Amino acid sequence: MRKSLMATAIAAALALTACSPAKEESHSATASAEEKTVQAENVLLKPSTLDYQAPDFDKIETANYEPAFELGMEEHTAEIDAIAGNEAPATFENTILAMEKSGELLTRVATIFFNLSSIISDKEIQRIEAEMSPRLTAHSDSIHLNSKLFERVKTVYENKDSLNKEDKRLTEKTYEQFVRAGANLTEEQKAKVRGINEQITKLQTQFSQNILASFKNDTIIVTDESELAGLSDSDKASLKSAAEGADKEGYMISLVNTTRQPILTSLENRELRKKIWEKSANRAMDVNGPIILELTHLRAEKAALLGYPNWASYAIENQMAKKPENVFKILDDLAPQAVEKAKEEAAAIEEVMHADGVTGDVQPWDWAYYAEKVRKAKYDLDDSEVKPYFELNSVLENGLFFAMEKLYGITFKERTDLPVYVEDARLFEVFNEDGSNIGLFYFDPYAREGKSGGAWMSEFVTQSFMNGTKPVVYNELNIVKPAPGEPTLLSFDETTTLFHEFGHADHGLFSLVKYPSLAGTNTARDFVEFPSQFNEDWAIDPAVLANYAKHYKTGEPIPQALLDKVMKAVSFNQGFNTVEYLAAALLDMEWHMIGADEEVKDVAAFEKAALEKHGIDYAPVPPRYKSAYFSHTFAGGYSAGYYAYLWTEVLAADAFAHMAENGGLTRENGDLFRKEILSKGNSEDLMENYVEFRGQEPTVDALMKRRGLTD
Repeated sequence: MRKSLMATAIAAALALTACSPAKEESHSATASAEEKTVQAENVLLKPSTLDYQAPDFDKIETANYEPAFELGMEEHTAEIDAIAGNEAPATFENTILAMEKSGELLTRVATIFFNLSSIISDKEIQRIEAEMSPRLTAHSDSIHLNSKLFERVKTVYENKDSLNKEDKRLTEKTYEQFVRAGANLTEEQKAKVRGINEQITKLQTQFSQNILASFKNDTIIVTDESELAGLSDSDKASLKSAAEGADKEGYMISLVNTTRQPILTSLENRELRKKIWEKSANRAMDVNGPIILELTHLRAEKAALLGYPNWASYAIENQMAKKPENVFKILDDLAPQAVEKAKEEAAAIEEVMHADGVTGDVQPWDWAYYAEKVRKAKYDLDDSEVKPYFELNSVLENGLFFAMEKLYGITFKERTDLPVYVEDARLFEVFNEDGSNIGLFYFDPYAREGKSGGAWMSEFVTQSFMNGTKPVVYNELNIVKPAPGEPTLLSFDETTTLFHEFGHADHGLFSLVKYPSLAGTNTARDFVEFPSQFNEDWAIDPAVLANYAKHYKTGEPIPQALLDKVMKAVSFNQGFNTVEYLAAALLDMEWHMIGADEEVKDVAAFEKAALEKHGIDYAPVPPRYKSAYFSHTFAGGYSAGYYAYLWTEVLAADAFAHMAENGGLTRENGDLFRKEILSKGNSEDLMENYVEFRGQEPTVDALMKRRGLTD
């Protein structure tokens, strides 16, 4: 996942920069001596002097944020007032470019704050987030709903054909953002949009904070070790260590962000499996259910004001998919085959269940446990036999870094002289083959209290030729930290996720774009997941596997016979994987097909009806995310956008198959992909970039094979 800093509207405000009403008191020359002292000590108020302008995490204090936000917004006010009030005729330079250059302080503060609020949150960070989020939304509205400013933008847009390619692209995107925000509305309508935006932001922030609280509160404590039969000694040691860290007795099982819980693969105790699954599936409904109903209505109301029948139509219009019907076509076309495949998998699972003395149909809490037994029988493959060959540091350095060097000629040098934001994070400087530096990459693998669930990428500094900045990016995972002294052994899914997230990171690192708002991963949602999903497949490239899949104790490479089993099992359980994804994507779409005049009163009933409508209400395979903890769509900037993972998987599978047919892991292939896809950001038409790389538009053939739905 490419993490939004927060709500899309706020991200847009930071990209474009703009005015917002100053708070009651000014931080001008009349500031008190005490205020001036505070400002002088606030490390956020000036660009970092560290390499690459990397944040000086050792010196940032929570108390720095609010004063820096205040001063940043005040500076924006002055900058935008000057642009909007310029009496000279509007030009690209004095309007579009001036906005792109303004707002340095606010961008820096918001980038650091909202990144860290997902990584190391606490009550004070959450208070600041709740306070600042609606104010930043109002700040965004003050840009896009400013009539004088829009007239200048419109003038430049109407004369855009005289501009060079990248300037024209920036002008088009800027104009589009104004129009989509409501710049063409009446003043009365603009006032309504401002009110709706404020409410939406507050609800999204509350939804996110409720999920964060759920990770802390919705845990399962086991006091009888015998109930943990099936887990390895190291797994049990991790759970015991987690309990001790939370001042609890016994063993503490924490939930991951998805409905499925990895621990269910190993647990023999069916009642405990059911307890864990139900805790996962029903979490946060009491607090987030009402938020969902209000939030989806507000989004529909806003879409109606802007002239759209529903939020999905609004959200998708400027994406590659363009219209909801195009999204439903790809989802609905795949659904019947996926459900049929899942039912075939269920039949094999139930056969093993019944042989184990468990009667009846497979239940959601049974699937992972018995699917693993089927996998063992079908492929003679035991996960506990495989994991010792997937040690975290080897996967990272001998797997991912090795593949990136072969493909792009880049190398990684660990930096211990620069501060990191948490003790477990590692920092690497990235170099081209000729020794020239590219940027910085932080890697933070472990789950902990105060950290959002899932895995994501974002950046502290965006590449920009205009600003003279090189990228500073990071990856976050949520791997359970082992007990002290124990190695971190990854599942194959976790290994794939590590490769996936670096696909986002190299998209940011390889950016060669002039304007920061068009650079790196600042692309359409249904394109941004393309490089990350493309990068996943290098985890199973034979040459890459041979280099990193080595036993953590002996250093011996994974036996070829075992490796062959791993490769054959790659497409196992793809019916389940596809159904749970499609169910979540369709839920997201249906929530945002609601019109402003429609009323939904029951979240669970709506979910069931939506899944039944698309023929994907298959009880043993629930959605990957149920609504109450679906952060992508209700807090993470992917509303009516979760389909993007499948949309971009079409591109990823097609691109990888093309590359495999033309030599695979070679510098020639990597250099072409880097040049035509990874370096361009959003500075050119995205499909045109793909065709330049591939020679044609993508087909779904490779996707069907990738998901095991065709031979």
